Amino acid sequence: MKVQRWIQAHTTPITWVVAVLIAGGYLSKWLQAPRLYAGLLALASVLAVVPIAMHAWQALRVRVVSIELLVTIAVIGAFVIGEYNESAIVTFLFLFGNLLEQKTLAKTRSSIRSLTKMAPTTADRLRADGTTETIDVDDLVTGDVVVVRPGAALPVDGTVADGDGYVDEAAITGESRPVHKTVGASVYAGAMLSNGFLHVQATKVGDDTTFAKIVELVEEAQDTKSHAEKFIDRFAQYYTPAVLVIALLVGLVTRDLRLAITVLVLGCPGALVIGAPVSNVAGIGNGAKHGILVKGGAVMDDFAKIDTFVFDKTGTLTQGRPAVTALTTFSGDEDEVLAQVAKLESLSDHPLGQAIIQAAEQRGLQYAALPLAASEVIKGEGVTGTIAGHRICAGNAKLLARHGVALTAAQQTALTTLQQRGASSVLVAIDGALVQLIGIADQLRPEVPAALVALKKAGALHLVMLTGDNRATATTVANQLGIDEVHAELLPADKVAYVKKMQAAGRHVAFVGDGINDSPSLATADIGIAMGSGTDVAIETSDVVLVQANFQALVHAYQLAKKTVRNTRENVVIAIAVVVFLLIGLIAGFIYMASGMFVHEASILVVIFNAMRLIDFGGRQKNQKLDASA
Repeated sequence: MKVQRWIQAHTTPITWVVAVLIAGGYLSKWLQAPRLYAGLLALASVLAVVPIAMHAWQALRVRVVSIELLVTIAVIGAFVIGEYNESAIVTFLFLFGNLLEQKTLAKTRSSIRSLTKMAPTTADRLRADGTTETIDVDDLVTGDVVVVRPGAALPVDGTVADGDGYVDEAAITGESRPVHKTVGASVYAGAMLSNGFLHVQATKVGDDTTFAKIVELVEEAQDTKSHAEKFIDRFAQYYTPAVLVIALLVGLVTRDLRLAITVLVLGCPGALVIGAPVSNVAGIGNGAKHGILVKGGAVMDDFAKIDTFVFDKTGTLTQGRPAVTALTTFSGDEDEVLAQVAKLESLSDHPLGQAIIQAAEQRGLQYAALPLAASEVIKGEGVTGTIAGHRICAGNAKLLARHGVALTAAQQTALTTLQQRGASSVLVAIDGALVQLIGIADQLRPEVPAALVALKKAGALHLVMLTGDNRATATTVANQLGIDEVHAELLPADKVAYVKKMQAAGRHVAFVGDGINDSPSLATADIGIAMGSGTDVAIETSDVVLVQANFQALVHAYQLAKKTVRNTRENVVIAIAVVVFLLIGLIAGFIYMASGMFVHEASILVVIFNAMRLIDFGGRQKNQKLDASA
């Protein structure tokens, strides 16, 4: 057992020793020393075949007829007929091919290694007296406050308790530019503080952090086989034994041991076996680098077949934050009235009121100091109060009717126009007369229009919106974005029913939601895509998680899925074409054992290098183009 482990650990040095022995052998032949030539090549063959035979034996113990077994038998046969040069070259090429294969495969996992290396092992915890202590990250608990200095990685998920700085979140969200973080902002473990300083109060530690879940998820995904890989595995179970049988029959019929051994060598399905997994690993690694978590090769296959994208509206197509989009003032100073309304709305936590307060703050209005008296929040209607001796009402039409405020024809027309645009309205009356009309709507994500166009160019046939919002607002948003089909005023169960209806019609459906209230639809669709900051529900329910919640990542994920599946098919075609070429060459007489093994190992490298193109697929330049078009 110790010898076996030693050989496995030193396979690379053994490969280079074999190369030196082969070179020495051919030098001896040139110097006309045939015995030294044969001895060096025989020694090279023995050294090289040992690790190969060990792998063959381990596979046989679990009842698997492996490629290594074919090579081992071929080497034994070459020894029998005294062709030490053939056996030495074949085994060296096999070991050298495996060496290059491992190095190139390791490169496809570079994004995961870079993630893992970014995880800090220690943290500076803040004591009650203001001093810090350096502890192991595993000893941190929720609620601890850690100090993060420039150039350091954040050890926890949490919120900024103190400080100000720019954080590089590329490893977690795929965002290429540092993000400005101030008190109250959320931060993630594994992100790097570019400058400034932060005190972060931990909300998640250890394996519960978003960073840890991302690494775990991508590592699991790279080990999950695609449909193509599963087919190839089943194919190899029968193909490899079949090659042994064919070689045996060739030897018995032709009485040509060399030909039988050559059949064994040329029949190795190396490129076929490695082609699909390496494409899968490279594609998933590319996604991780761009903040896209794809849960395995099977998901990648299914994603590539999607022809219908179904979107939730709030928080997906829109930013999920209401904002003032229209402001019509009928009398008085616009800013003065808005400041008074903001003072009233400071009594309420209603989303529309918060949007008005935000608009006032953006204009720099000093509303907090206004004297407010006799204030009242009327549920379902709005707020009232007295400011500087004037009675102010801010709310819906029902509130104004309660206070006897009538709208003129022009005011009613303005209100109707605003509602037709899908905006919510807040009517403001002072001393019994309407003075201002405020329109509030959820803002569309700025990148959505260009991204939807890109999705259609990539192969999407149907774009559908399912929302619980009112029909007027939903229709307005759909028309602005060019959505093909819209259904509004739906409960979660209604959304699931529509997804099932589309599936029954033969569509391949991807549901795109926020991963929280749309969990049933995410689970029902052929592909569930969660747009959010890696929430637990999103990671558990969906098939694809877009950690950075934007449509650029969605477009990249869709294009990547199609590219990965196409790359896998290219590798399968290359592998089959090489086998056919070798068989034709064997029959025609221009392919021999050593040359066949060379072509075989070269084909493995070709499919690996072809798959490695996926690693750099869709760089930042593509995202920048999408930004510009949006």
